Amino acid sequence: MIVAAFLRWVETAKTQERARAANALARAYLKSDMAPEERQSAQMAMTYLLDDPSPQVRLALADVLAREARAPRALMVSLAEDQPEIASAVILHSPVLSDADLVDIAGRGTVETRALIAARSEVSVGVAAALAEIGDAAELEVLLENPCARFTGFTLRRIAERHGHCERIRAHLLERDDLSSGVRQLLVQFVTEALAGSGLVIGAIGSRRIERIAREAGDCATIALLADVHGEELSRLTDQLRLAGRLTPAFLMHALCAGRTDFFSAAIVAISGLEERRVRSILATGRFHAVRALLESAGLGRDISPLFVEAVMLWRSLIQAADSFDLEHIAHRLVVRYRSEHNLSEAARALIDMVERMAIAEERRLARDYASGFALAAA
Repeated sequence: MIVAAFLRWVETAKTQERARAANALARAYLKSDMAPEERQSAQMAMTYLLDDPSPQVRLALADVLAREARAPRALMVSLAEDQPEIASAVILHSPVLSDADLVDIAGRGTVETRALIAARSEVSVGVAAALAEIGDAAELEVLLENPCARFTGFTLRRIAERHGHCERIRAHLLERDDLSSGVRQLLVQFVTEALAGSGLVIGAIGSRRIERIAREAGDCATIALLADVHGEELSRLTDQLRLAGRLTPAFLMHALCAGRTDFFSAAIVAISGLEERRVRSILATGRFHAVRALLESAGLGRDISPLFVEAVMLWRSLIQAADSFDLEHIAHRLVVRYRSEHNLSEAARALIDMVERMAIAEERRLARDYASGFALAAA
């Protein structure tokens, strides 16, 4: 009877009066000791108010119920899909909304809706995965900034794949300690593409030169990344680079000159299909012709394979030398060995040119380190 009287009164009451009544009804539902029948009647009355023509009335309900675990779920789902002013607090705070509810709301909602879900005090693995699949960069930035969001490696990869072109998304991902090397490599590729596509840089340097600079910069970043990758993760990253067409002779030579011998071995295994133990044995102890045959079985041309054999022999001798373990000198030694050769093929000459640029860059880095050390000592 009380609810029936309330519903009759609602028909003629003013907006402010209805809003105050909605607020009081919601508070009574949460705080009062109602009999089951009274509680059901109160819930029906609040449900009726969801159709009130004034958003003030629905907002009054949302303000009271948004953070309450005892709020009726059906009511909260409806309020979460109301206009933004009403839905925002419910989406952001309601403990009643299940993961399935949040995924459905995200799928039917707007950028703002998904950003609110991403900012919740707890974002489960499933909800984060759903947002990663459908979200734009703006709401995924909110998600990555949320310390209470939980991610799987697959979800982080999907974010990188879909929005790695966004500088802020890349920055948030690269700050994470749980980011796999494969995803880091994917982000390196996005940076390389961004550099190559920059109109300002192309205008200043020229498209042909910027393509080479961008490619070599990407290779440098990937080579640096490889320093901390081992075991199964190294195998997965090697396969990723192979499928992406990145295991070019220039890249393999760069890795070899930088001392990434484990990666070089893994790459030869991936390309040749030979057993890992056999590949590592030949690279570690095989004679010139055995190493050359191995490398050519991996697709390296006969005109450039001797350069790789020479690099393999250089790092082998440096590893075995008790008083010298400076693998970064390999580039300089290769240049000295082959720069005066006049019968190199065009491919071999291009490879030596690349190695020489590496050697020059290394000399400049050493000079900067020396100058910095001298300045610190003088201070």
